[in-house]
Amino acid sequence: MSNQADDSPVMSHIKKLTEKEQALYGKENLTDEDIKELHKVKAELDQYWDLLHQRVGLRDAGKNPNRAQMRSEDTIENYEE
Repeated sequence: MSNQADDSPVMSHIKKLTEKEQALYGKENLTDEDIKELHKVKAELDQYWDLLHQRVGLRDAGKNPNRAQMRSEDTIENYEE
Protein backbone atom coordinates (compact mmCIF):
# COMPACT_ATOMS: atom_id res chain seq x y z
CA MET A 1 0.00 0.00 0.00
CA SER A 2 2.80 2.43 0.82
CA ASN A 3 4.35 1.69 -2.57
CA GLN A 4 1.29 3.17 -4.26
CA ALA A 5 1.60 6.28 -2.10
CA ASP A 6 5.04 6.83 -3.61
CA ASP A 7 3.32 7.23 -6.96
CA SER A 8 0.81 9.81 -5.72
CA PRO A 9 2.57 12.85 -7.26
CA VAL A 10 2.65 11.11 -10.65
CA MET A 11 -0.97 10.00 -10.33
CA SER A 12 -2.03 13.49 -9.25
CA HIS A 13 -0.41 15.03 -12.32
CA ILE A 14 -2.03 12.42 -14.59
CA LYS A 15 -5.41 13.31 -13.05
CA LYS A 16 -4.89 17.03 -13.69
CA LEU A 17 -3.84 16.40 -17.29
CA THR A 18 -6.81 14.08 -17.85
CA GLU A 19 -9.20 16.72 -16.54
CA LYS A 20 -7.64 19.29 -18.86
CA GLU A 21 -7.92 16.87 -21.80
CA GLN A 22 -11.58 16.20 -21.01
CA ALA A 23 -12.31 19.92 -20.76
CA LEU A 24 -10.78 20.50 -24.19
CA TYR A 25 -12.69 17.58 -25.72
CA GLY A 26 -15.85 18.96 -24.11
CA LYS A 27 -15.68 22.18 -26.10
CA GLU A 28 -18.02 22.44 -29.06
CA ASN A 29 -15.58 24.19 -31.34
CA LEU A 30 -11.84 23.81 -30.80
CA THR A 31 -9.69 26.73 -31.87
CA ASP A 32 -6.26 26.19 -33.37
CA GLU A 33 -4.82 27.08 -29.96
CA ASP A 34 -7.08 24.49 -28.29
CA ILE A 35 -5.88 21.83 -30.72
CA LYS A 36 -2.23 22.68 -30.00
CA GLU A 37 -2.95 22.52 -26.27
CA LEU A 38 -4.72 19.18 -26.68
CA HIS A 39 -1.72 17.71 -28.50
CA LYS A 40 0.58 19.03 -25.80
CA VAL A 41 -1.58 17.56 -23.02
CA LYS A 42 -1.83 14.19 -24.77
CA ALA A 43 1.95 14.03 -25.25
CA GLU A 44 2.56 14.90 -21.60
CA LEU A 45 -0.01 12.32 -20.51
CA ASP A 46 1.84 9.68 -22.52
CA GLN A 47 5.07 10.65 -20.78
CA TYR A 48 3.54 10.46 -17.32
CA TRP A 49 1.85 7.11 -17.99
CA ASP A 50 5.21 5.82 -19.20
CA LEU A 51 6.86 7.13 -16.04
CA LEU A 52 4.24 5.40 -13.89
CA HIS A 53 4.72 2.12 -15.79
CA GLN A 54 8.47 2.38 -15.30
CA ARG A 55 7.99 2.92 -11.56
CA VAL A 56 5.69 -0.11 -11.28
CA GLY A 57 8.09 -2.26 -13.30
CA LEU A 58 11.07 -1.26 -11.19
CA ARG A 59 9.13 -1.84 -7.98
CA ASP A 60 7.93 -5.26 -9.20
CA ALA A 61 11.54 -6.17 -10.01
CA GLY A 62 12.57 -5.28 -6.46
CA LYS A 63 14.36 -2.13 -7.56
CA ASN A 64 13.98 1.48 -6.50
CA PRO A 65 11.04 3.07 -8.38
CA ASN A 66 12.70 6.46 -7.96
CA ARG A 67 15.18 5.38 -10.64
CA ALA A 68 12.44 5.82 -13.24
CA GLN A 69 13.07 8.75 -15.54
CA MET A 70 10.86 10.88 -17.71
CA ARG A 71 11.46 9.94 -21.33
CA SER A 72 11.33 12.44 -24.15
CA GLU A 73 8.20 13.01 -26.17
CA ASP A 74 10.03 11.70 -29.25
CA THR A 75 10.90 8.44 -27.48
CA ILE A 76 7.33 7.92 -26.32
CA GLU A 77 5.88 8.68 -29.78
CA ASN A 78 7.97 5.91 -31.31
CA TYR A 79 6.58 3.17 -29.07
CA GLU A 80 4.45 0.57 -30.75
CA GLU A 81 1.11 -0.18 -29.17
